[in-house]
Amino acid sequence: MTITPIKAFNDNYIWIVQSGNQAACIDPGEHEPVLAFLIHNRLMLAQTWITHHHHDHCGGILPLKRVYMSSPVYGASDIEEATHTVEAGNQFSFGDGLVTVWATPGHTAHHVSYLLENADGLHVFCGDTVFSAGCGRVFTGTVEELFDSFNRLNQLPESTLFYPAHEYTASNLRFAAHIEPDNADIQTALNAALQQDAPTLPVTLAHERAVNPFFRVGLPQVWSRAETLCGRKLHSELEVFAALRELKNTF
Repeated sequence: MTITPIKAFNDNYIWIVQSGNQAACIDPGEHEPVLAFLIHNRLMLAQTWITHHHHDHCGGILPLKRVYMSSPVYGASDIEEATHTVEAGNQFSFGDGLVTVWATPGHTAHHVSYLLENADGLHVFCGDTVFSAGCGRVFTGTVEELFDSFNRLNQLPESTLFYPAHEYTASNLRFAAHIEPDNADIQTALNAALQQDAPTLPVTLAHERAVNPFFRVGLPQVWSRAETLCGRKLHSELEVFAALRELKNTF
């Protein structure tokens, strides 16, 4: 099984999971690059998984359905194009792996993530919930939901691979360095991100625990820096998380 990012728009990734001549497509905001990839690699679109309703994640569904009419589309209840409505805990198979649906709201109210477990390990297609060194903005969800989603994902094994839907790594690491200027792991990751043209994704949970401020809200240096930058006392990890999200909005 191989997993490949297809670039779309300015900074989106459409992930393709390949098993034999079958492919699963995650968040096709555009259909043209997906079709080109499938045709070039002689693949059949077997499944489509949608994390949330934003157009840059689902705009290509209908054109792809016109070509692959019998291919199921998995998505939450707010995905009109879905042929299979999913809820937290639902499971289905792809290739030699098992896919489990997790509710990961916050960015949107109905955001879901797809956890694919196979012989290679655990792969999390997290849409706009987790970015490398960052998290999604809060739109129709709440910051409390996003905080809870992060806490749940943080319980996964540290070898878990995350496949975010955007290449925001360098800008997120700049913010992370602003929060933790003495964190050598952040500086190393930022230097690497600035020097490479290839995707910085996927990333392990172990890596994110070292560089992502939204996974590090309980650490004294992050807590203190958030209080200094927002100019008020913070009384819980949730408040630190929310303050960091506010700071990132204007960074």
